Amino acid sequence: MGRIKKLKMPPIATVVGPDTVLEGNLSFSGGMHLDGTIKGDVTGQPNSNATLVVSSTGRIEGDVTVDNLVLDGTIVGDVHACNRVELAPDARVTGTVRYRLLEMAMGAEVNGQLVHVDEEESC
Repeated sequence: MGRIKKLKMPPIATVVGPDTVLEGNLSFSGGMHLDGTIKGDVTGQPNSNATLVVSSTGRIEGDVTVDNLVLDGTIVGDVHACNRVELAPDARVTGTVRYRLLEMAMGAEVNGQLVHVDEEESC
């Protein structure tokens, strides 16, 4: 079996702090780190290697569409990752998770469906 390469993170260009609440849809490119709350959909720009990192204090109430997701917080909504999803021990998802590659730590929860998509249909 071939070894899967570790995710190479793009530079974090956007940081949402722990005491911040954003209401509305958000679009970004490159890397984004979330410690606060977003009430709305989060979308990574196509072909930008958009990588979203949600810490244990981070929360999204809306759908997420990105190339890569590293989650240790909470998402209430559907997730569509064109490439990779990493679910850390405190990750909580309520909704469908669509992914090409999945890494899930013991303790992570998905209350919904896990749907594998092929590379051709991923984005």
